[in-house]
Amino acid sequence: MVTILITGGTGLVGQYLQKKLVNKNYIVRVLTRNPTRKNEFYWNSTNNEIDENAFINIEYIIHLAGAGIADKRWTTKRKQEITDSRTKTTELLFNTIKKLKTPLKGFIAASAVGYYGAITSERIFKESDESASDFLGSVCQQWENSSLKFKTINIPTTILRVGIVLSKNGGALSKMNTPIAITPIATGKHYIPWIHIEDLTNMYLKAIEDITFTGIYNAVAPETKTSFSFAKILAKKTNKIFIPIGVPTFFLKIIFGEMAILLTTGSRVLSNKTEKSGFTFSYKILDKALEDSIQKP
Repeated sequence: MVTILITGGTGLVGQYLQKKLVNKNYIVRVLTRNPTRKNEFYWNSTNNEIDENAFINIEYIIHLAGAGIADKRWTTKRKQEITDSRTKTTELLFNTIKKLKTPLKGFIAASAVGYYGAITSERIFKESDESASDFLGSVCQQWENSSLKFKTINIPTTILRVGIVLSKNGGALSKMNTPIAITPIATGKHYIPWIHIEDLTNMYLKAIEDITFTGIYNAVAPETKTSFSFAKILAKKTNKIFIPIGVPTFFLKIIFGEMAILLTTGSRVLSNKTEKSGFTFSYKILDKALEDSIQKP
């Protein structure tokens, strides 16, 4: 049986992915700071500590770990935590694999559409475009560079640039789905690259089961929506009032500081390369994805 080591396994995507892998009879191990289960092993990248027992007979690593980009205000300290939680964890994995000479069949890593920057434009971004020079672009570029080190030791490497993940179990959608009314954000003209959690986890699965699925891919649905059109569909699906006037940008900046750009900017991201790889989306259209993702009363 194939053994897979996951980081970030206790997060939204990690938990969903674990269940999917176990149901397909994969052996799953998890690296975590607080191991409590038999399949969990300790690591702490800040102290450069890792339980090497987690690496015995593993064939794949799925690397999802990283401090939540929207969990706290972006102070200088928090920005460094966001960067280090991605790059230092990857470096620890790389150094451990080299030390143990583990013959990995694949290293599969997360990145984000933030690679293209916190901007709003009509340009449609594809995988071959350069990273932006702002904070998000810089973080993603460093994150990906640390993952691509695995290629230098002949380990097939796949990186998924993930959009907003839609799930009924929490995440961004639970914050968008406000109790009484749904509104767009700011002008509503910026785009929200999204993906259903089922499709995202299936992409990680494809990276294990398809040896040709290597390289960098945009993990976003084919259908693009602006904040305005997204909010309008969400209101319809939840039977709530849609208020077409967006939450003012200045108000969001007062509340969230610099981090408000996550809410007020966004460009279109292309998924053509992902589809050309042979991957089939189960949720291509936002209407269907929301239908499945909204918690029913």
